[in-house]
Amino acid sequence: MMAATTTATTVQAAQPEATELDVAGPHGPLRGTLLEPAAANPTVPGQPVAILVPGSGPTDRDGNSPLGLKAAPYRLLAEALAARGIASLRFDKRGIAGSRDAIPDPNAVTLDDYAADLRTWATALRRRSGAPCVWLVGHSEGGLVALKAAADPAGLCGLVLIATPGRPMGAVLREQFGANPANAPYRAALLDAIAVLEAGRHVDPAALAAPLRPIFAPQVQDYLISAFAFDPAPALANSRLPVLILQGTRDLQVSEADSALLKAALPSATLIRLPGVNHVLKRVPADDRAANLATYADSGLPLAPGVAEAIAAFISVPR
Repeated sequence: MMAATTTATTVQAAQPEATELDVAGPHGPLRGTLLEPAAANPTVPGQPVAILVPGSGPTDRDGNSPLGLKAAPYRLLAEALAARGIASLRFDKRGIAGSRDAIPDPNAVTLDDYAADLRTWATALRRRSGAPCVWLVGHSEGGLVALKAAADPAGLCGLVLIATPGRPMGAVLREQFGANPANAPYRAALLDAIAVLEAGRHVDPAALAAPLRPIFAPQVQDYLISAFAFDPAPALANSRLPVLILQGTRDLQVSEADSALLKAALPSATLIRLPGVNHVLKRVPADDRAANLATYADSGLPLAPGVAEAIAAFISVPR
């Protein structure tokens, strides 16, 4: 059962309608925000409905986290989709922010756990909206969760994979770590640790240099083992859903090679490259790493042009 509380939205008739929702989690509620176009009637079927699936770490429903992320890409995307007639749900992951009571330990999760929560949201949202199916819009690691959930396509319209790895996460982490020259002294130890986790075994953090210990903290290793074991390309290859792949050309975390791997896995998928767009869906004018990273903490920067437009156009096509 999904509970709902409608927030104040009567200041301007043209404003979208925000509704706070919750569904049952393992130990307590999972909470999120449904944003509907101003003219939408939630009792009338047919309006496109999307679920925005958050990326890695303690990322909340808006796309922010205590780790310095303040770009609010999911809130901005939800607003942009609502302006184009598409309702969207964005939610806090189990153990995070409004869903903090869902589990005692937010680190005690796996990709399968997140996929199960996503299916719960999808089922509840379909019941509430009357829509025959919902779209899953996964960002970064959220794209992997969406792919996991889509192994059972019942009730799903299709997938939008934004900045989603096309390789197992261990390979992506190797690349991300190696891209920063400051990490060179720790490279060998990091590669060894990843290999151990890929084999399904735990790493002793005490044997690692101090900069590596937070990455391989004991409480996150079970999650890393589950994430490293998942290969998105074969999972996508088995999909029969419509799929849109979006990839920014100035993404420092997920490369254009990843989007190419996803496209190769499912040739029927639509691939759109977004020039100058980075991982948090902001426009970056030049290949300046410091300037790119600065956008991660700036919620005042608008969503990059082309992101919402591409998603809305794809989702709105009758099928």
